[in-house]
Amino acid sequence: MKQLNIAFLWHMHQPLYKDPSTGEYILPWVRLHATKDYYDMVAILEDFPSLHQTFNLVPSLIEQINDYAEGDASDRFLSLSRKPSSALTQEDKEFIIKNFFLANWECMIKPLNGYWELLKKRGFSHYEYDTENILRYFTEQDFLDLQVLFNLAWIDPSIRESDGFLKRLVEKGKGFSEEEKEKLLREQIYIIKHVLPKYRELEQHGIIELTTSPYYHPILPLLCDSHLARESMPNIELPKKRFHSPEDAREQIRRGIMLFQDTFGKRPKGMWPPEGSVSEVLIPIVAEEGINWIATDEEILAHSLKKTIRRDVHGNCLDPETLYKPYNMTVDGKKISIIFRDHTLSDLIGFVYAPWDAEKAANDFINRLMKIYSSLGNPEGYLVSIILDGENAWEHYKNDGRDFLNALYIKLSHNPFFKLVTVSEHMDKYPPKDELPTLYSGSWINHNFRIWIGHSEDNMAWDYLKEARDSLVNYTEKAEESNKQKISQDDIDRAWENIYAAEGSDWFWWFGDEHTSMNDREFDELFRKHVKMIYQRIGKEPPISLDVPIMVEEKVYEPAIKPTGFINPIIDGEVSNYFEWLSAGKIKRISYGVAMHRESKTGLIEDISYGFNIKSLFLRFDYLPELVPYKQKWGIIIHLLYPKMVRLEIEIEGEKIDAKISEKDSASGEFIEKDKIESVAATAKRGIATLSVAAKDVVEIEIPFNKLGVKTNDELRLFMTIDGGVRGLERWPPKGYLTVTVPSEDFESYNWWV
Repeated sequence: MKQLNIAFLWHMHQPLYKDPSTGEYILPWVRLHATKDYYDMVAILEDFPSLHQTFNLVPSLIEQINDYAEGDASDRFLSLSRKPSSALTQEDKEFIIKNFFLANWECMIKPLNGYWELLKKRGFSHYEYDTENILRYFTEQDFLDLQVLFNLAWIDPSIRESDGFLKRLVEKGKGFSEEEKEKLLREQIYIIKHVLPKYRELEQHGIIELTTSPYYHPILPLLCDSHLARESMPNIELPKKRFHSPEDAREQIRRGIMLFQDTFGKRPKGMWPPEGSVSEVLIPIVAEEGINWIATDEEILAHSLKKTIRRDVHGNCLDPETLYKPYNMTVDGKKISIIFRDHTLSDLIGFVYAPWDAEKAANDFINRLMKIYSSLGNPEGYLVSIILDGENAWEHYKNDGRDFLNALYIKLSHNPFFKLVTVSEHMDKYPPKDELPTLYSGSWINHNFRIWIGHSEDNMAWDYLKEARDSLVNYTEKAEESNKQKISQDDIDRAWENIYAAEGSDWFWWFGDEHTSMNDREFDELFRKHVKMIYQRIGKEPPISLDVPIMVEEKVYEPAIKPTGFINPIIDGEVSNYFEWLSAGKIKRISYGVAMHRESKTGLIEDISYGFNIKSLFLRFDYLPELVPYKQKWGIIIHLLYPKMVRLEIEIEGEKIDAKISEKDSASGEFIEKDKIESVAATAKRGIATLSVAAKDVVEIEIPFNKLGVKTNDELRLFMTIDGGVRGLERWPPKGYLTVTVPSEDFESYNWWV
């Protein structure tokens, strides 16, 4: 029987969290993902040795794992976890209360009863100004339990179940001792020590292939020439200074290969270009460094061939002979093979299956693969490539994705139509025959580079980096000409290291409007520290501009569509007719608070419509289409920042609603409840301005302006946060605030003439 080859490529990456001035890790995510994801994602294959897979380990991640394994790394979260709860200061406690619930509430906190009880005690809607009040209710034992449970939750459930000590901690639930905490933290480091050896072991047994990326995960085409962004975005506004350093791209690749070879004893055959970013200019560089193949997204293939890769309404590929095979690309006589991932299959695992029943999700995936098998006729020589982040999806799955992966791997193991292979295994048996005519410049996100360049914040960062690099180059050239070098070669080498670190894609990922997180400030500061140290290492004073954050926190968000006239929707949770919201403004979906990016649908909400009449503000939340009707419990908080601080908190479960509106008391600083939501039945009439909410196919909200205590021509500043439970947390808009001016009666006539 002819089999269809399938290649999974799991990309493992975290930003460089090490502070270049102190050596401390400012965030704990390498440590925590190592115990929750990096070890178990490869260890599970010991139960499925026939399912060969490919893992891409970014060199800067390898460096950070080694630091923790060797005891050379610490982060504030770890330091405060080690500190006896009796010795915690007020500042320590405030940090813990704010940060030690940074885990998926539904899938990571709720299964640990004691952790869930502490979250309920703190409250689901936490604000810094509540901290002092909250601390009164937390005992010394509560803080000790929180130190334990935060770190325990970030250990994969399969490890917790198989380790007797960890299993007892889970069963105990609360009332932990300092000795138990210390042993847990030692266990954590023990797991980290075994992460890279486990990859090495399975690679030596032929179960997996290991590949790598450029050292600090830069967007390679933009290092080669920032103007390459114009191929996919002709009208993009570029940085003032053109970045044109292909030698940096080569050095990042070379350094990455060196660390990989030192770690695993061999050179990689394949490379994942960060964010799937490719361009023809890269081909000779990558080939000359000994790489045989790279990977990117199907949209790059479509644009390279100038051909649409068609899909049916269910997302099944209608051009399988085009997509499911490797291609060669030759530039200046240098050849590289390229595979192109199935965007839909990859996103199903990364973003869609998390809330599904594990068996149902696995069956759906197998059925889709069977459709590909059937559509190809003779599947021999074809390769279905499934490529996605290997660590970020699983916190949204029950049991850290283990139930889904077990179900999927069992079905794949027993299915005679499929063979799971490493990418190089397929290439060795079926060398690519098709040659690409061109290679389109773009990434795996929207086939362009908009995430990393073009926004004013991105462009400012590129200009800062270019200026610092020019200063270093000028200094070294002058020193060589005069044969005088006041600065040691070691400092110059370290300055170059800061440049390469600042070239990493992660800083630019968080700059701009596309993504946001609770750690925006830290990412901004880390980038600027690297750039400042370039100057300091060559004895120069850094520009004062580097002391100012690049990210603008308090800024007005410009919606995709602004209101054009009054609206008068019936608040019934249904889109009663097309014209109800026709004149409304709209905030469209991008990516909120995540390290992964999905081109279209992620989270819970597709978009938010907003509008008003003379009496009320209206909001409509549209679910992602595949989630309608949505029956699980979730919540919305509408935050009014100005002219008064008001919160509208709403819990929704199907059509059931529980909501209240509160206003901040200027004297106590606490939010005082003002009103409850009235019944939907009482509001299903036009012209009645009542505080009301309805949930069905959509969620519709009416907030009378008099309930907010505002008047005509007042500017309202607001944003919304969404706790989607298993669907994750979202902020709308991602940064800053939406402005709405309370309209006067002549709003429509003014808007008409304008």
